[in-house]
Amino acid sequence: MTRVMIRVNGELARELQSAFPQLAAQAHHQESTLAGEVPDQEALQGILHALQALDINVIEVITIPD
Repeated sequence: MTRVMIRVNGELARELQSAFPQLAAQAHHQESTLAGEVPDQEALQGILHALQALDINVIEVITIPD
């Protein structure tokens, strides 16, 4: 498992937050973060593809060290 934080443009609506139950969402001024553990690179790519499909602009992806 790897801990990640994904920073995106805009405040995520509750419906979008529920689309990623494995990640904790927090809204900030004009952007949001999704943070949590992903089992592998394939799962992370799936999350990023889902965000892209939802037309959500990813600003940054950070791996959080243990």
